[in-house]
Amino acid sequence: MNSDAPSINKPLAERMRPSTLDDYLGQEHLVGKDGIIRKMIESDRVSSFILWGPPGVGKTTLAKIIANTLDRPFYTLSAISSGVKDIRDVIEKCKDSNLFNTKKAILFIDEIHRFSKAQQDALLGAVEDGTFTLIGATTENPSFEVITPLLSRAQVYVLKDLDKDSLTGLADKAVKEDTYLSKLNVTIKDYTLLLRFSGGDARKLLNIIELVVASAPASQKIEITDTIVEQTLQQNIALYDKNGEQHYDIVSAFIKSMRGSDPNGAIYWLARMIDGGEDPLFIARRMVILAAEDVGLANPNALLLANACFNTIQNIGMPEGRIPLAETAIYLATSAKSNSAYMAIDSALAKVRKEGPKPVPLHLRNAPTQLMEDLGYAKDYKYAHSFEGNFVDQEFLPDTMASTVFYEPGSNAKEEQIRSKMKILWPKYKY
Repeated sequence: MNSDAPSINKPLAERMRPSTLDDYLGQEHLVGKDGIIRKMIESDRVSSFILWGPPGVGKTTLAKIIANTLDRPFYTLSAISSGVKDIRDVIEKCKDSNLFNTKKAILFIDEIHRFSKAQQDALLGAVEDGTFTLIGATTENPSFEVITPLLSRAQVYVLKDLDKDSLTGLADKAVKEDTYLSKLNVTIKDYTLLLRFSGGDARKLLNIIELVVASAPASQKIEITDTIVEQTLQQNIALYDKNGEQHYDIVSAFIKSMRGSDPNGAIYWLARMIDGGEDPLFIARRMVILAAEDVGLANPNALLLANACFNTIQNIGMPEGRIPLAETAIYLATSAKSNSAYMAIDSALAKVRKEGPKPVPLHLRNAPTQLMEDLGYAKDYKYAHSFEGNFVDQEFLPDTMASTVFYEPGSNAKEEQIRSKMKILWPKYKY
């Protein structure tokens, strides 16, 4: 170990945290030349917003840069450790600061998706009356986790994963410019495992570099290679994961076990999450998504069960909630699988985005006025229920897209029945 290394009070990720937009990594769509957040800063008109994105892409950093650049009072809350009393206390602090400061305070709430409805309700009045500008950070879809009144008062901006060039640039900058590492003659020979283990998370990348350097034998030169990265992480896995760094890896294993029809794998990873204190609603929500995406039309009841599981967890909580979680995980894992609906909507979206909106055929249009009727709206539309079998052959796609196939039935018993029916009703689609 580097016994001669001086004591470092701040971790590398904190020492490398940028303080200006010009040093900020990635998110050009928000902070680039024409980015909405850059424009808000330049005009000094920052409205409340929520930053949604994966870990380690700069949500907290961006909030601090905004406060520093605009010289605003800056307060923070963590949704993991803060209660309603903490919210009320910080609201009073913001009110006090507003009395002595011409610039409105910024309140940054990390992991805002973990706040309960009561906690979010406690924020609402202060957001409405302008006591502070709210900046929230979340790794979860805000539309599922943030109450509608609060969400309606805050824009949502999506942060993207950092790309390879950004991460390698950050790694190089850390070993060359950090006040401590720059004195140790550190070089990076391989980037493959640094990037793989960091998974697009800048904070995780810097944590790995710091751990490798701290674990290196005393010498005049430290070379970071794939072999050394792998050996170091294997030896220090408990240290590396002490703050839940494996969170997304375990979720991934859980999802892939269910998708791969292995109930034993699914139950094991479910147990790992429960034992690690994972939010049960997070687990249930992931199963709702899998039921729609991976089970789909092969077993439509799966989505009903997954939704019932989510509602049950909301009603009964833990530890009893582990039982419906396990029941649903096993059901989804052992169910027939189909991603046909998922593929169909993505195919249709790709068509829309590539070719633009097509006009609705006249016979499918509504004709609420006489003028529209005179123009041929709804003319020649055939009402299916007026025909034998409640079906009549007519075109439902735009004229230039006739006979285009988006939905391809999967190879499972349920959808084979659908395929047989479609062959009879729609021979033009060539199912």
